[in-house]
Amino acid sequence: MKMRQMWVWMLLMALAFVNDRSHCCLDEERISLLEIKAWFNHAGAPGSKYLEGWDKEDFNCCNWDPHRVVCDNTTNRVIELQLSSVNYDGLKAVEDLDLNASLFLPFIELEILDLSVNQLVGGLKNQEWLIYKSVASDNFRSGFQVLSSGLRNLKELYLSYSKFNDSILSFFSGFSTLKSESSGFNGFQVLASGLRNLKELALSYNKLNDIILSCLDGFSTLKSLYLSSNRFTGSTGLNALPCLEEVFLDYSSLPTSFLRSIGPLSTLKVLSLAGVDFNSTLPAQGWCELKNLEQLRLSRNNLKGVLPPCLGNLSSLQVLDLSDNQLEGNIALSHLSHLTQLEYLSLENNYFQVPISFGSFMNLSNLKFFACDNNELIAAPSFQPSAPKFQLLYFSASNCTTKPLKAGFPNFLHSQHDLVFVDLSHNKFVGEPFPSWLFENNTKLNRLYLRDTSSIGGPLQLPQHPTLTLQTVDMSGNNIHGQIARNICSIFPSLKNFMMANNSLTGCIPPCFGNMSSLEYLDLSNNHMSCELLEHNLPTVGSSLWFLKLSNNNFKGRLPLSVFNMTHLDYLFLDGNKFAGQVSGTFSLASSFSWLVISNNLLSGMLPRGIGNSSLNSLQGIDLSRNHFEDLRYVHLYRNQLSGPLAYDFYNLSSLVTLDLGDNNLTGPIPNWIDSYSELSIFVLKSNQFNGKLPHQLCLLRKLSILDLSENNFSGLLPSCLSNLNFTASDEKTWVNTFTMTEDDGIRKDIFGNVAFYLDIRSLSPEISVKIIVELTSKKNLYTYEGDILRYMSVMDLSCNRFTGEIPTEWGNLSGIYSLNLSRNNLTGLIPPSFFNLKQIESLDLSHNNLNGRIPEQLVELTFLEVFNVSYNNLSGRTPEMKNQFATFDESSYKGNPLLCGPPLQNSCDKTESPSARVPNDFNGDGGFIDMDSFYASFGGCYITVVLTIAAVLCIYPHWRRRWFYFIEECIDTCCCFLAINYPKLSRFRR
Repeated sequence: MKMRQMWVWMLLMALAFVNDRSHCCLDEERISLLEIKAWFNHAGAPGSKYLEGWDKEDFNCCNWDPHRVVCDNTTNRVIELQLSSVNYDGLKAVEDLDLNASLFLPFIELEILDLSVNQLVGGLKNQEWLIYKSVASDNFRSGFQVLSSGLRNLKELYLSYSKFNDSILSFFSGFSTLKSESSGFNGFQVLASGLRNLKELALSYNKLNDIILSCLDGFSTLKSLYLSSNRFTGSTGLNALPCLEEVFLDYSSLPTSFLRSIGPLSTLKVLSLAGVDFNSTLPAQGWCELKNLEQLRLSRNNLKGVLPPCLGNLSSLQVLDLSDNQLEGNIALSHLSHLTQLEYLSLENNYFQVPISFGSFMNLSNLKFFACDNNELIAAPSFQPSAPKFQLLYFSASNCTTKPLKAGFPNFLHSQHDLVFVDLSHNKFVGEPFPSWLFENNTKLNRLYLRDTSSIGGPLQLPQHPTLTLQTVDMSGNNIHGQIARNICSIFPSLKNFMMANNSLTGCIPPCFGNMSSLEYLDLSNNHMSCELLEHNLPTVGSSLWFLKLSNNNFKGRLPLSVFNMTHLDYLFLDGNKFAGQVSGTFSLASSFSWLVISNNLLSGMLPRGIGNSSLNSLQGIDLSRNHFEDLRYVHLYRNQLSGPLAYDFYNLSSLVTLDLGDNNLTGPIPNWIDSYSELSIFVLKSNQFNGKLPHQLCLLRKLSILDLSENNFSGLLPSCLSNLNFTASDEKTWVNTFTMTEDDGIRKDIFGNVAFYLDIRSLSPEISVKIIVELTSKKNLYTYEGDILRYMSVMDLSCNRFTGEIPTEWGNLSGIYSLNLSRNNLTGLIPPSFFNLKQIESLDLSHNNLNGRIPEQLVELTFLEVFNVSYNNLSGRTPEMKNQFATFDESSYKGNPLLCGPPLQNSCDKTESPSARVPNDFNGDGGFIDMDSFYASFGGCYITVVLTIAAVLCIYPHWRRRWFYFIEECIDTCCCFLAINYPKLSRFRR
């Protein structure tokens, strides 16, 4: 029987060998890829590890790495090579890499070659290519001259972030098919002669000088030119580009003469010169002749003086950005009023005098965006037009009055009906009542900033009709008094950010705030509000509120329980009030707090004892001073020298969200009272000496999302009840949010159209900096996670323990988990097929156990999986199909399983699966349906024929003969390895 199986096995292997060779990529291209890999390895490139899948024993190089090597489906020739960032190591310095251009010559059908971010250098020394025969007659021409002659189909070449010298670009003329070129080096006098159809040239962020610019005249079809952040000092030669439409020279050192010499470019539509630092006045000629210019950006240039009259000649101008300069003069005397097509005008951070009437802009009917922050508003002339022709979307004039201005809000605002954004903060207008008319007239108003105007007084008078789109109101630092209207929630139903600090408000918080789900930021501090806060005065547990500041009012009574259980509340300031009562029986902190301040109240009581005596890093975010507490607590004690069992003093900490005791010398089992931590979300005991079985009470921690018990001495079976844990991402487990954006970016383009890109993104960010750090082993490496990222982490790490038994099938219900690590235990049995339900998992490590059976085919449906490791088990059968994420896993994911076969392993399933495994037992032996004598005779004849045929072929073709003996040697090595690995196990089994 064994001899028969061996014959069948050898026959099938011979046929598979011949069939496999017929679908391989070309030998010369496969050899070239291996030499490219050796080229990077020899240079010590940090990213050489990305080429580990390039295996000389795998003849089909098209399957090596679909992200870096792309072949034509018909010819099997390589058409795309993505080799970016192989010689790159983040911020660390790497050695320069001499480019061996001849390595790429065999890829004659190559269309895309990406060698960017590799620190390539050199004048390209002569390179000998002794393998590729068609190059032998080229006399080994150097570098790109040889490359351009061989790669006739190349369409895209990427060489940015390299260090080539001036001689390189002279060889680009040979690339007649090149349509897009992105590089980062100097000199291209000959480049234009070969690229006659080039329309876009991007050379930003380099060290180019004027020599480049003097050679631009050859690019007759060029439309877009990106040369930002270079070292230009003189003329550009742009006048010789007849089709040029866009020029970007931002942050390049250009003299003012550039604006005088740019001349009339009839096709130019966009000119961006931000951050050039002209440090002079604007000239009165040259740039003013760009009659068809639509967008002009001159921000951050240290421009001085007044605007020249010729600016009015730019009759097609739609976007003008003059912000962040030192320009001056009365804007009413400029010629901006002649720019009738103007839509976007930014004058921020200059020394302009802007009449508060804005009368000089009344005829600009297309104007939608106007910003003049940090200039000077002045009184308007006596005569003013009745109403402007424009309807603004965006108006910002903050911080424009250094002394009280004898005027109220700009009058033209009364005639505006499309306003979405208004900012008049930090101005000193004459006393004004609350501008309810602004809401009445502009039903699309989204954000209103009137902070610190010192002029708005009287009661908070709301409009009669709802403003459905309003999200942000900031009127802090004014003289508004009275109570907040009880119907504010119905008038502003979409309110997200409501800031009324430093006013004279009285009364209580409207009850409707308790049901306002959209409210995120509420600041009513430093007023005269006084009442006993009840549950219904504040948002409920499921609200979106993340910032609540009620400091320095006269609120009294007991602290409402709901305020400490809000799911998303990060910052809570209740200091400077008259709250009283026993705090120990009043509240337990919710999990999301990042800053809690309830100092200067009348609270008393005792916090849990024992923990408050330790030095706790996390306490910097909690201020309970000026009360009558006897202890203080938080539990984040990783990497100390703590010893002994988990003390009973921890029992009463029912509000714990993070318990990190990792990297200590703690011993004993996990106590049965662990379920008292009902709010626990992060539980880290790694690198201690805990032992015993996992208690079933651990399964009752329903909010747990990070469980790290690795590197301990836990034993016993894995609790199946852990499947009850949700392991889902949640805002409850992190307490860091120091930069929370308040803008709804999703509507910005819809509202502001094409100018949305230029709008400043405003945010509400508490001036508090706190951090919480958790170290986790995920995706084979140790990572330190801190801040917001912890919200989205859901991890279970039980590695490096002594767990036994099978992996519970029920664990397939952990659908929200991102990382599961069970490596280095003594687990047995099968990999549960139910794991295909772990749809969010990114890292699954089951290595170094005693698992057996097949790998479930269903796992290929885990489309987010980035790390998969089942090495060093007793698995058998075929590896999962190489599709989806499994196409990215290499041999290291499966090694140490001698009975596994299929790609990416070298073991073919035809030689590892025995015939008995594929033929039913009912058809074997004497009782089967086959005449065994006839079978043996026919089989012997066929076998002898096949063997003689193979022998003849091997005699005729020496190359195949060498490959055959190599294959036999490999089989022998495989058998030896199998016996060496399994013999100790068999010995133990017999004992």
